[in-house]
Amino acid sequence: MKSGELIGRTVVFREPPSLLGHASVGCRKEGEGPLGGSFDYLCADAYFGADTWERAESAMVRRAVELALDKSGLAPSDISLTFAGDLLAQCVGSSFALREFGIPHFGVYGACSTMSEALALAAMTAAAGYADYTLAATSSHFCTAERQFRTPLEYGGQRPPSTQWTVTAAGAAVLSPAGPGPYITAVTPGKIIDAGITDANNMGAAMAPAAYDTIRAHLDSLGAGPDRYDLILTGDLGAVGSDILRDFFRNDAQELFNHDDCGLMIYDRDAQDVHSGGSGCGCSASVLCGHILNGMRAGRWNRILFCATGALLSAVSSQQGESVPGICCAVEISNSR
Repeated sequence: MKSGELIGRTVVFREPPSLLGHASVGCRKEGEGPLGGSFDYLCADAYFGADTWERAESAMVRRAVELALDKSGLAPSDISLTFAGDLLAQCVGSSFALREFGIPHFGVYGACSTMSEALALAAMTAAAGYADYTLAATSSHFCTAERQFRTPLEYGGQRPPSTQWTVTAAGAAVLSPAGPGPYITAVTPGKIIDAGITDANNMGAAMAPAAYDTIRAHLDSLGAGPDRYDLILTGDLGAVGSDILRDFFRNDAQELFNHDDCGLMIYDRDAQDVHSGGSGCGCSASVLCGHILNGMRAGRWNRILFCATGALLSAVSSQQGESVPGICCAVEISNSR
């Protein structure tokens, strides 16, 4: 018997996997934002006790995984597969963290969409019966991202208003083929959409067309409108990209009235100098694995569509004048099967 049904681009699970446990880890700036109380662990030291920014990011991932396992009542040996990634070259943030756990591992990369990609793959694997327990995790760190993609922190370059602040945070979630809700009930993989944006400081505009394409495909596959969800949550479009996404839906004569964006939720843009909002793999991962899933368990939302978005650029491609393709993967999460 098939574990799910493919409707258009959307996989709908017959027996949706359970989000058994989840954890969110952040730093001081994240703790000072509106969602500070939703983190499982906050560290005042951006080094997380390590001696480099990159090792600090690995420490965040390790802490998030440990907390998610503890909240699930599981040991590392209980996990069949991990799906994890980050923004660093060759995903050293997550892979160096997970090498200590001895768990079979798939490294994934979708830029800032990595958490939804990892969740989708973990859910399909669990629902198909190929694993007893799977784990999805990702992270980002402001200082590692600045060093890799922009300029050294010491340079002190001006940031245009469209830029976003890379969140220093990590999120991890454990999935089980059976268990209590919330459940992952459907996933829609994204297409690579290139709108021709060449400004690496305007990632929201680069990613918004991909978010629209995936959300539109997901709703059309299910024959549904935005009102199917209590919340349609994008990852890291920020202020610029969120406005563009809503405009796309207005062109379809639909109002995306229930939309919010992780990059706009995690910081207070009036009090914290983050320009267009937050970004980075850890932004949507930490918001989902803290504030959102906690809220679902408390009954604040019963069904959401989590749509993390990614700007598929590299330090080399942007210097060569390449455009910034975007991608978005949609994950439907419900309190009921």
